[in-house]
This record gives sequence, structure tokens and C-alpha cells, in this order.
Amino acid sequence: MSQQQLMQRKSDATPRGVGVMCSFFADRAKNAEVWDTEGRRYIDFAGGIGVLNTGHLHPKVEAAVAEQLSRFSHTCYQVVPYESYISLAEKLNALAPGKHAKKTAFFTTGAEAVENAVKIARAATGRPGVIAFGGAFHGRTLMGMALTGKVAPYKLGFGPFPSDVYHAPYPNTLHGVSVQDSLVGLEKLFKFDIDPARVAAIIYEPVQGEGGFYAAPAEWVKALRELCDRHGILLIADEVQSGFARTGKLLASEHFDAVPDLITMAKSLAGGFPLSAVTGRAEVMDAPAPGGLGGTYAGNPLALAAAHAVLDVIDSEKLAERAQRLGDALKEKLNGLKSAVPQIAEVRGLGAMIAVEFNQPGSHQPDPDFAKKVQQHALANGLILLTCGIYANVVRFLFPLTIEDEIFAEALGKLEAALKA
Repeated sequence: MSQQQLMQRKSDATPRGVGVMCSFFADRAKNAEVWDTEGRRYIDFAGGIGVLNTGHLHPKVEAAVAEQLSRFSHTCYQVVPYESYISLAEKLNALAPGKHAKKTAFFTTGAEAVENAVKIARAATGRPGVIAFGGAFHGRTLMGMALTGKVAPYKLGFGPFPSDVYHAPYPNTLHGVSVQDSLVGLEKLFKFDIDPARVAAIIYEPVQGEGGFYAAPAEWVKALRELCDRHGILLIADEVQSGFARTGKLLASEHFDAVPDLITMAKSLAGGFPLSAVTGRAEVMDAPAPGGLGGTYAGNPLALAAAHAVLDVIDSEKLAERAQRLGDALKEKLNGLKSAVPQIAEVRGLGAMIAVEFNQPGSHQPDPDFAKKVQQHALANGLILLTCGIYANVVRFLFPLTIEDEIFAEALGKLEAALKA
């Protein structure tokens, strides 16, 4: 069946609200390469939106899932438990930053992890309020949308949203928001909107994902920690996109001298299988009563098997170090193109969580049209890229950290051609 026929069937059978970027359909994939149903090959610099740090079908992940599938696929952990849930929780408790006692609960999606982190924080503090930041993305559920700091397309037509959710500015020097501006914004919330004694948690992304790959300044994260300690507020780090070696550390929170109380994880945790987690201080995690946390598919055995394999691959293949090396090479390539591509306003990122932002030449005016053209040219030439940012003028890079050197070099050539075109 032709791609055109498949597109027609998609249009007839599925709603337009499920936006789809590519006009072709995947047939098979391996590591950093995808082939469509007509045999065309693409290099994948999207990674399922940050899900595939260990690549498509890493042999260890594939083998672990196959072995688990030969034993059982589902019991519901809350009905009949299994050891793999406990052992993965033990690993994450040991790996997460901070020397305090920790516990971990598993869910299915990043949005579920965020929802449950809010539930846990409210149960632990007895407070209702939650503060997030402009440009944030925390999911498409009702609470996830409320926390998300970007209206179009995520919140259009879906309100009203849960109450007691507030937004402060996220520091962004390129767009004129300093660390001090952000902290002043928080203090204004406390004066104008909510007593800090009613705030359960502040949730932030160590590196904003959908918002544009802006890394949190270290002094700002430290100030958040101090603010939370002063008012008895819990600090939640949303590591759904920034986790699992993407930034050159297992978790991006390790870049900062400020330990969060709760961490949400998903995406590359399980190498393409649906699994999310909340890891946090043991006494905080124990706040909800039995039955208050969970889900039918939460902690699925196949996804847990994949996650065990992912952690093994990250360690044995030194993916954090590789992320740093690949990210440095990408930044060097992009910075070297600034003279030839005057639309490049900034190249930034931690490890391999890299972005390039485009403005109209000689101005501070965002240029989303140029970002879109770069994406389209790259796709036509066999390179899958993602855009992001509050102005949609950013191209972000989420290639597998296991990508072969020669394929990475080929992709950089395609990227250069798209930028110069």
C-alpha cells in the first residue's frame, strides 16, 4: 500500500488533534536509522522525542524484553507483585542524587509521573498549591496541561484547568529574563496570588524540553532550593526528557548543587517501552495511604525488563561520556556555521541535549519559518529533526547516544546542507 493511501486512511480513521510530523510510515528501525514502508532510509535525530537514548532495539533491551515475555507479560503489580519492580526501584534510589533514604514508584507515562509527584507532594505537605514556570511542558493530562507553560497547541480549548497552579518566569537571558527576574516573579506570586505556606511544591525542568532546551542556571536552582527550604515547599525536578545520560550525567540534576525532593522520570528510562517513575525522599514518598498510588499498567514487567537493560547499557557503554563527546562535536559544527547562517542566534545545551535557536538576521525577532524550513529540508534529505520553543524557532537534537560515528558524521553533513539551503 502506498504512503498516500496510508495517509488517506489515517485522515479517515484518526482525529486531526493527533498531529503527525512525517508524511511517511515506519516499517523498521535499528539504532539511529529508520526505514519507511517504501524502503527509504532516515537518520533519526528525534529519538521518539527523547525516548531512545539507547537507540532503536538495542540488542540488550530486545533480549531482556523477549526473556520477560517468555515468562509473563502482566499481573498488575498491585495484585501480584514481582521482584523486577523492587530491584529497579533499588537501583534508581541508589543512582538518584542525595544521600538521604529514597523510595521509587513506577507508572506508565511522563505525565502520570508528574501527576503522581503532585499527589505525593500534596499528601506530604497538606498543601494544595503548585508552582511551575513559563515555557514548561509537563504533559497532556489535565494537571499536566495546567502545569505546562505554553498555551498553543497544548491548552487550546481544553480548560478549565485545576486550581492552585501558578506560573513564574523561567530564566532565559536570550529573551531578557534574568535569574533575578525569575526570583522576583516568584516573590510576586507570594505577594499577589498565593501564600507560600499554601504551596506544596515547585516543579522545574533542569533543562526545559518543549520550551526550547534552556538549561537552568546553577545559581537559580540553588536559589529555588533555598526558597523551598525556607517555606517548607518540596522541590520537584522533571527529568522526563533530560534524564538517562542525555546531558552528560545520568540525571541532569547532577549538574547542580541542589538536591530535589522528588524526581520524575520516563522517556529513555525504558528504551522505547512505556515506563515512568517518581523517586524521592522516603518519608515524602510514604505520605499517600496504601492504594493512593498505582495504576493497572504501572510498572509493566516488559518495560521494567527494558529499563534494567537500559541502565546496564548506559553504564557498560559509557553513554554519559559519549553524550558529552557527541554534544561537543555538534556544538562545534553549529558554531562553525554562524558566519554562513546569520539566522543562528544561539547554540546551547548540556551534554547531547543540544539546541540551535534562529532569529531573523541582525535582530532579536524569532524566526520560526527558518526553523521549519531547516526541518523540512533535512527531512527531504533523510534526516529527522524536531523543532520546539515558545516561539517554535528552535531545532533540538535527540539522536540516540549509541549512534555509530560514521552515521553521526553523515547526519551532520545533512544538517549543514539544510542550514545552508
